[in-house]
Amino acid sequence: MATLNINGKRVAVDADPTTPILWALRDTLGLTGTKFGCGVAACGACTVHIDGQPTRSCVTPMSVADGKRITTIEGIAADPVGKAVQTAWVQHDVAQCGYCQSGQIMSAAGLLKKNKNPSDADIDAAMAGNVCRCGTYQRIRAAIHAAAKSLA
Repeated sequence: MATLNINGKRVAVDADPTTPILWALRDTLGLTGTKFGCGVAACGACTVHIDGQPTRSCVTPMSVADGKRITTIEGIAADPVGKAVQTAWVQHDVAQCGYCQSGQIMSAAGLLKKNKNPSDADIDAAMAGNVCRCGTYQRIRAAIHAAAKSLA
């Protein structure tokens, strides 16, 4: 049994501490916004924030999150940066199939928390670990710039 702080709430999770956070979120807690993509931290679909840092939850065991704050796509709108990113995503009609978008949004919010005015190169570097099979990369970049502008 582990107790995790997820989206500002302490929740008990009855799972082995080596269980990846992704499976605790999806299977035990029913928070299915965080997606399983590749299982090896290569696609970014499973990105969550641990103490504000974008982290691949498919390879991160629950034991790593002990005493830390986990934020998922379900909780990112409570943060002004996360809300701005989600709003820009809708305004720029970023999603096509949408499968990767929760991970994309989590990575974008992580970038804007560290860099309030990212260049295209900054965005490309921060988002390089997130794969979009639909190829919406130009709209992702435009949405990140729009979110940054709205936060300025």
